[in-house]
Amino acid sequence: MYFNICKRISITLLLVLSSLITIAQQKTYCNPINVDYGYTPFPSFTEWGKHRATADPVIVNYKGDFYLFSTNQWGYWHSSDMLNWKFEERKFLRPWNKTLDELCAPAVGIIGDTMVVMGSTYTKNFTLWGSTDPKGNKWFPLVDSLEIGGWDPAFFTDDDGRFYMYNGSSNNYPVYGVELDRKTFKPIGTRTPMYLLQDWRYGWQRFGEYMDNTFLDPFIEGAWMTKHNGKYYFQYGAPGTEFSGYADGVVVGNKPLFDGIVATPQSDPLSYKPGGFSRGAGHGSTFQDNSQNYWHISTSIICVKNTWERRMGIWPTGFDNDDVMWTNTAFGDYPLYLPSERKKDGPIGPGWMLINYKKPVTVSSTLGSFNANNIVDESIKTYWSAKTADKGEWIQTDLGSLATVNAIQINYADQDAIFLGKQTTIYHQYQLYSSIDGKKWRLLIDKSKNKTDVPHYYIELEKPIKTRFIKMVNVHMPSGKFAISGLRVFGKGNGEKPDAVKNLIVLRTEKDKRSAYIKWQPVDNAFAYNLYYGTAPDKLYSCIMIHDFNEYWFKAMDSKKAYYFTIEAINENGVSAKTEIKKVD
Repeated sequence: MYFNICKRISITLLLVLSSLITIAQQKTYCNPINVDYGYTPFPSFTEWGKHRATADPVIVNYKGDFYLFSTNQWGYWHSSDMLNWKFEERKFLRPWNKTLDELCAPAVGIIGDTMVVMGSTYTKNFTLWGSTDPKGNKWFPLVDSLEIGGWDPAFFTDDDGRFYMYNGSSNNYPVYGVELDRKTFKPIGTRTPMYLLQDWRYGWQRFGEYMDNTFLDPFIEGAWMTKHNGKYYFQYGAPGTEFSGYADGVVVGNKPLFDGIVATPQSDPLSYKPGGFSRGAGHGSTFQDNSQNYWHISTSIICVKNTWERRMGIWPTGFDNDDVMWTNTAFGDYPLYLPSERKKDGPIGPGWMLINYKKPVTVSSTLGSFNANNIVDESIKTYWSAKTADKGEWIQTDLGSLATVNAIQINYADQDAIFLGKQTTIYHQYQLYSSIDGKKWRLLIDKSKNKTDVPHYYIELEKPIKTRFIKMVNVHMPSGKFAISGLRVFGKGNGEKPDAVKNLIVLRTEKDKRSAYIKWQPVDNAFAYNLYYGTAPDKLYSCIMIHDFNEYWFKAMDSKKAYYFTIEAINENGVSAKTEIKKVD
């Protein structure tokens, strides 16, 4: 009896430890990050349907944990590993006004051992909140009625303890900065201008999906400050949140306030992602992990059901030996290494490829024009919807031949959703199957008892599998129809990497040197290309992923500098060698 009891206890412990090891072995994540995004709280923002939305994210590292705040979420998240995020419900209300419960474009800072939080406001009488136990969701008003307000605010504490606020959101005025007394939080002096867009010089700052300044002048907003090696890197979002070219730029100075000093803009955006599945990388923040590696989180766009339909992405960031700040968004919505796995100067991810791009798809039913092919077209803006949300609705993707599968990302879409605002009790349930022949199926992942909200669920398999078919069967939807914008399968195909690109041609216009027409010879066994560019041959930090086409109208250059380009081809088996770097004056 004693032996049997001990044996059972040992088996139970082994099962628990096995489960913990499985979780601990997850080395990667995938953008958009998988958090329980709230639904838009405003009925006026639902002209094409109710939907999830957030933007303007801030992550701070507080006592070794990551804290994430973003627009209109009625709370915040925290995580120890940047993969598993726990939501803390908290409406940051004015104590005397229970109608204001939206934390829009929040500012988050650290003063001593206190986390400081404030939302955007054009008024003055606004509460500034503090906490020394944000994990326990314990908050107190530092100032009931803050004298200074600001839209899109950001906080920065310098090494000498002095405290600053930056704010601004306009297509007419610059972003401003001001020092605040760290005890009273009243302004010391007046606000000083930090930076105003120069779209006449920097092409990426032009307003519009095609960067043509049609209808409106570009907007600057989303301030953030980072200090490195004694220099101050002032970051800002531009030119408009609804565009694929939404990006964060950076201006470098030698003081925290750029009042009369020489501050130098970096020619190209800090974070820029105009191509791929999830586009956009604007209005964000920069933070460090516990190994002192830098990361940048910013806003990604959907902007289909409303201009403010957005998500969040996190990318590796850093500084080179010349103190140039960079963010790596190449393969930015493919599997990337978590902080625990990131190595200095090492690869940003394991190199798993998308292996079901535009491959055959079959489904249980189709609602209207929300066609099955939208599941594999590498656009978060398009989606397939079943006719119902019933248990048993399914989708099946054919990889074309046997391939190695390492990870799967499930991106749900909002079709006929009913919710407004944050929901904390909803959940998704489904099952994933694999098959070699499409007839005999093996249960791969069983989430039929899941009780969490996972709109962008990413599964890294404990061990890779060889298969040809992946099938997803719906069990429960939190709201609306069973709808998917991307069932993305990552791993390696069983063929050859693509051939190298030939005949890269860059024709920079004399009339407007911000723009160039770029063309190359198509590669037969490639479905996409990564175009890298920069203002020095060893600083090609910006990347544009281009699917299907072998030409690109490029409008994002600094008109006063020469540029350097290289390109690589992509397929499900890997990446080609890059072309020889081409200089264009």
